[in-house]
Amino acid sequence: MNKENLYPTINENIALFERIFPGDSTIKFRKFQHPSVKSLSGCLIHIEGMVSTETLSNYILRPILRFHPTEEVQDISLMQQLMDGIIEVSELKLSGNMEEIMNDLLYGNALLLLEGSNQALIVGTQGWQTRVVSEPGSEKSVIGPREGFTESLITNLSLIRRRVKSSKLKFEFLEIGKTTHTTVCLCYVEDSVSQKILQELAKRLERLEIDALLDSGQLQELLRDHTLTPFETVGNTERPDAVAGKILEGRVAVLVDGSPFVLTVPYLFVEYFQVSEDYYSNYFFGSFNRIIRYIGEFLAISVPAIYVSLVTYNQEMMPTPLLLSISAARQSVPLPTVAECYVMLIVFEILREAGTRIPNSIGQAVSIVGALVLGQAAVDARVVSAPMVIVIGITGITTLLNVKMKAASIFTRFGLLSLSSFMGFYGFMFGMIGLVVHLMSLRSFGVPYMLTVGSFKESDIRDTVIRIPWWGVKVGAPIAQAKRRIRKVTR
Repeated sequence: MNKENLYPTINENIALFERIFPGDSTIKFRKFQHPSVKSLSGCLIHIEGMVSTETLSNYILRPILRFHPTEEVQDISLMQQLMDGIIEVSELKLSGNMEEIMNDLLYGNALLLLEGSNQALIVGTQGWQTRVVSEPGSEKSVIGPREGFTESLITNLSLIRRRVKSSKLKFEFLEIGKTTHTTVCLCYVEDSVSQKILQELAKRLERLEIDALLDSGQLQELLRDHTLTPFETVGNTERPDAVAGKILEGRVAVLVDGSPFVLTVPYLFVEYFQVSEDYYSNYFFGSFNRIIRYIGEFLAISVPAIYVSLVTYNQEMMPTPLLLSISAARQSVPLPTVAECYVMLIVFEILREAGTRIPNSIGQAVSIVGALVLGQAAVDARVVSAPMVIVIGITGITTLLNVKMKAASIFTRFGLLSLSSFMGFYGFMFGMIGLVVHLMSLRSFGVPYMLTVGSFKESDIRDTVIRIPWWGVKVGAPIAQAKRRIRKVTR
């Protein structure tokens, strides 16, 4: 950051900013001279495209040029008069700190400099273009609110404030990134949050030494407790209602300016299977859908491994008619079952990634048609067997039930498949035991990752595998007891 200070003359100050931004044509200088007051001359500095030109013209320049003081005043009192009764903008701040002045200018505010004064009047004139509030693409819901976060931090804060109208809702701001100076906001409910978690989060953010922070995804990786795991220990969502519910349960939300994804900590394993629609639909249907997601995730990671172990090693565990049917389908297939499974899984991931990167207008058509055509052609050509196509199809469909767990599902699936290819069903069981042990060892900001999993207490299961009806919730939110559990664990 530039260490120079402002000068008392306008021309020197303009030269100063031209040295700071050499050759930058987006830095605009609007010099003015009051027609009747000689001492009232100055310059308005702003960045093109980041300010509201209507605010500059109608609420700053026009009132100043129409200002008629009763007597000549000194420059410092003149600046005070402009602040007190002339400029028709609510956000005004007088500063002589060059670092603060530069930060505000780069954030979209305008600088008002007067001749003879070495201080700048910072005027809130932000007016850059932002995306309108719309339904989040990654978390669509049939029932419930259709609003999603945008890239504007102020808009996102207002979406949360509209849902939690309480003086206990707190926002703490800080800057991260030596070059970008990105604004980050911590959002929480004062009487619900665990102070230990809040202090730990603030400590981790303060320790970050990075040049640029462009999206919350960077923070999600930097803040996690465990680096060598495919499972996320920091949550993210685009839905304001989901963030409101989580902070009411005692969690902390982290908002990053320029990102529509809001982080929440701590993040527990059961949250992978909870969606906002569960809380707005009938509790029978919501609980049924949640059970389907648990079953789907188990199938997504285990079906290829179980199929390979049964066909290759443990054929005695299959009914004879099924074994004969699979054996007949595999006649003339050149690849062994394990290689066949690996090839089909990799082809499926290629199709999935292609469908994601191709424009929306043709992405779904290409992925669906490609899967159908390639699958049928591979079976007809005897490259793969029909049962393997069914196995991969079940795996792919069940993976889509829980998109947030996609990365963890892929790595877990390949790990279990590798163990099953070496040790059969024993390898699969060893892999599942290792997976459970790994999940039990994880923590999110000091909170056990598998908190409430395996418990038979009514307070623990009311919002895990099932969702109890709203009249059974005694305190606020579906898992309001989590706040007390988190406090006990972190103390």
